[in-house]
Amino acid sequence: MASDPLSDALAVRVRGLRMSYGTRAVLDGVDFDVRVGEVVCLLGPNGAGKTTTIEVLEGFRLRSAGGVEVLGVDPASGDDAWRARVGVVLQSWRDHARWTPRRLLEHLGGYFVPYATAERPRPYAVDWLLDTVGLTDDADRKIGTLSGGRRRRLDVAVGIIGRPEVLFLDEPTAGFDPQARRDFHDLVHRLSDLEGTSILLTTHDLGEAEKLADRILILAGGRIVADGSADALTRQVAAASEVRWTCAGERFVHATAEPTPFVRRLFEQHGDDVADLEVRRASLEDTYIAMVQRYESGSPAAAEFAEVPR
Repeated sequence: MASDPLSDALAVRVRGLRMSYGTRAVLDGVDFDVRVGEVVCLLGPNGAGKTTTIEVLEGFRLRSAGGVEVLGVDPASGDDAWRARVGVVLQSWRDHARWTPRRLLEHLGGYFVPYATAERPRPYAVDWLLDTVGLTDDADRKIGTLSGGRRRRLDVAVGIIGRPEVLFLDEPTAGFDPQARRDFHDLVHRLSDLEGTSILLTTHDLGEAEKLADRILILAGGRIVADGSADALTRQVAAASEVRWTCAGERFVHATAEPTPFVRRLFEQHGDDVADLEVRRASLEDTYIAMVQRYESGSPAAAEFAEVPR
């Protein structure tokens, strides 16, 4: 890939990524960046190529064409020193059932010791990591006896034991209960804010994407069709808010781009007769569905989602 002065500030750089299986193109010219310390969420319908994209970036799958850099290195040729700087949490991981979480993390952590630096000591302390992912009470139990949610917490711990600079998360909270999901969200914010870790994740939980991501990428038809914050994407799809209220027993709905002045005039006109007032903006789910449907339908409006002002 040609050098770019901006690449020094980028953890991930993808240009023209293509991936085909036989005659079927899964990825057809994917372009995006992930900046240092940024949390980016990759959304898309099943079969859109999210996992394939992640696997190419992890170096687990060879691409058909295009340029890819992770921490300035082509993942296809990344050595052990590069891999020590990259963390991976796969969709599922089932191994070492007779080990305990503590023993497994101590064993895996040993591989990262040669790659420690003064600026970034490796690995994380095992007791700290067990506490961080909520596995202290299960630290010495056989992994095979843990529940699915507890084993998923261990997957996350395995992915970050080496204190990665870039972390790839593929459906990381599948099987998590609400408390575990909240703890995981706190961990992601801690890694990005305090450690400067760059994070690229996939998820089907749009609420999770909205809470975690600095930027959201929507993948459809083998291309990135939208790139921006949740608020920016929502404003592009639905600039108008929906105001709902009742008055004298009747229910009303009105769309407006300026809800505050509209509500003020509503009360000036009807006073206390206004009840059940609700102002609603389009959610990320509304936005995502609208964008994917417009793109898949071949609507000309789909082209306007190629780039979203941030």
